Amino acid sequence: MNISEASELVGIPPKTIRYYEGIGLISSHRSENGYRVYDDRDLHMLNFLGRARSLGFTIESCRSLLALYQDPNRASAEVKKVALQHMDEINCKVEELQAMRAVLTTLVESCRGDERPDCPILKALSAPIRLHQ
Repeated sequence: MNISEASELVGIPPKTIRYYEGIGLISSHRSENGYRVYDDRDLHMLNFLGRARSLGFTIESCRSLLALYQDPNRASAEVKKVALQHMDEINCKVEELQAMRAVLTTLVESCRGDERPDCPILKALSAPIRLHQ
């Protein structure tokens, strides 16, 4: 099947599929006329990548996971290690987002939201940056 059909089946844009091929995550076969041709194995790999990316795995983590997936002698401990590292990254991002929410909540609560021009949100955003000394 061609790239458009593969794209539709796995839910990944053709541009992304071309990108994955360009960086060596997947490879496609070429027909006599030079068009990319995808078989069931390629679709399976694209689906794998789509699911991994939807969980937020980086391209390099996807590369590692694909290599492990294709290695019949892999140790599940290696797969778990990649997943745990990603969970740690997610947990850090969640903490950062919660801290941002707390600051924004305080700022929003301090703003009267009336017709006056005075706004603590804008005041806080325009405050000078304090550098570490």
